[in-house]
Order: sequence, then C-alpha cells, then structure tokens
Amino acid sequence: MAELQQLRVQEAVDSMVKSLERENIRKMQGLMFRCSASCCEDSQASMQQVHQCIERCHAPLAQAQALVTTELEKFQDRLARCTMHCNDKAKDSIDAGSKELQVKRQLESCVTKCVDDHMHLIPTMTKKMKESLLSIGK
Repeated sequence: MAELQQLRVQEAVDSMVKSLERENIRKMQGLMFRCSASCCEDSQASMQQVHQCIERCHAPLAQAQALVTTELEKFQDRLARCTMHCNDKAKDSIDAGSKELQVKRQLESCVTKCVDDHMHLIPTMTKKMKESLLSIGK
C-alpha cells in the first residue's frame, strides 16, 4: 500500500483507539482495579476465593480488549483483501501488456479508493465498538 495511504489509515485508527481508551477502556480499568482491591480486603476469604473474585473483576476488561482487537483485525483483513485485489488487477494488466507507468497509476488509484472506502467505515466501527463496550461495562 502506498506509504501516504497507509499513514492516513494508521492515523485514523490510532485516533479511534485513543478515543476508545480514553472514553471507555480507562473507566473499565479503574473499575477493575477498585473491584480487585475490594476482593483483597475480605480477610475471611480463602486465597482461592480472592483469586476468583479478582478474575471476575478482570473479565469485563479482558472482554473489552478482545472486542477491540477482533474489530481491528477484521478491519485490517478487509483493507488487506481490497489492496490484494488491486495488486491482482495490476498484475493482470501487466500480463496483458499494459505500460508499467499506466499500471502503477491504476494501482495507486485502486489503493486510494480502498483506503477512502475503509476510512468511511471507521466512524461506524467506532460507534459499534463504543456501544458494545458500554454494554460490557454494565
């Protein structure tokens, strides 16, 4: 993928992840630590009970992190498939005898369209993840 296009996607995804972390994940981390600390304050609990309590406290955050990771992987896979399609079209054009410069332009245009299309998916993906994170946090 052209470096400029790759940078555009990376910056947009980084911005989305920072927003999710600041607005959702961080609150969940605070709840997890407070919950874990309260598990340790039960002097009547066995070591196993305390451990299970702490694991219960960690579960929502682990679920949230898994959700974000899965969504980002799906997004990356879709973008990679799109750019692979562009590469295949470029290879077919070269095999058909097209000029290298023309194929290069065609490839850049195709990759730019992939990136543009996927950049438009980011707000919807962000909204969906925020809604899912809120439901996990409850």
